[in-house]
Amino acid sequence: MSAENENISVTYEPDGVTTICFYHPAQNSLPSALLKQLADAIFSAGNNPETKVIVLKSAGDRTFCAGASFDELLQIKDRETGALFFEGFSNVISACRKCPKIIIARVQGKAVGGGVGLAAAADYCLASEAASIKLSELAIGIGPFVIAPAVIRKIGLSAFSQVTIRASDFQTAQWAKQNGLYNEVYEDTPSLDAAVYELTRKLALYNPAALTGLKQVLWEGTADWDDLLKQRAAISGELVLSEFTQRALHSFLRINPSNI
Repeated sequence: MSAENENISVTYEPDGVTTICFYHPAQNSLPSALLKQLADAIFSAGNNPETKVIVLKSAGDRTFCAGASFDELLQIKDRETGALFFEGFSNVISACRKCPKIIIARVQGKAVGGGVGLAAAADYCLASEAASIKLSELAIGIGPFVIAPAVIRKIGLSAFSQVTIRASDFQTAQWAKQNGLYNEVYEDTPSLDAAVYELTRKLALYNPAALTGLKQVLWEGTADWDDLLKQRAAISGELVLSEFTQRALHSFLRINPSNI
């Protein structure tokens, strides 16, 4: 069984594996409407009694997720709108955190900014060799404040400092694996998909109560994140209004119209 709209498709398999796939023509970037759809899809799948495990993926081959929609960032004119936009990312992270089902991320291509946050918010992450990562926020005058707790939880403060300060540089998929963002890395997309299929079908056979208990253990110590991420969203929402950031966004889009 499947349900879909323009940007999200949700497929419920009889074996209990639910796949959530998102898409955006600008390298799977995330405008606010898509962020809401994604958070809602994760919430619904997690609370569906037929779902035993969730796969989070994106369409296409080159890019898993290009992060925030720069076009929408340029339309923000006040702090409230800015905060609401970045709260979209916090809502997706919170949906992953509160979801009672294990979430497996399938990262087939580059992950930038909020895309790294999506990978970090999953419980287990499989990637291809093409899945390099970059946190480019400093380069455009903001910072990865909302996704920072999720990313630091996976890779630690030292690696987070490196990938944040090296804002113009991609780190390889192997770097992401060595530092804990990716759990497994595969040579190509077919190998990745085969591994995702095998793992999720095994998980679907396990005791659902044990998987839910594991989920709670994996996210211990994050009970304060609702307030923390909202505060971080307000910081980003204010920074995006600065003249520096607006100039940087215009310049970046001229050079990189694909948002990457």
